[in-house]
Amino acid sequence: MTPLADDSSAQLTVRERLIALVRKILGPPSANRPLPIDARLADLGMSSLKMVNLMLAMEVQFDIAIPQEEITPENFASIASVEAVIGRLRKI
Repeated sequence: MTPLADDSSAQLTVRERLIALVRKILGPPSANRPLPIDARLADLGMSSLKMVNLMLAMEVQFDIAIPQEEITPENFASIASVEAVIGRLRKI
């Protein structure tokens, strides 16, 4: 059994869950390298199509709806900026 099996996602932080989503969407080989939270997602290999997949996955993973006004280049520039969006939306 892996540490991420079963209900353990509830024990992970938002950042850990978000990094896991980014790794999954980026796929190999990007998934195996370090992902600095302040690095530009585009520089890590995030294409526009992958970004849409990330937004959809975030909505499911964090049980949020991303309003149109939140979908800006600044809000989805890095893992840190995406984490801030999630934090704002989870408090609403």
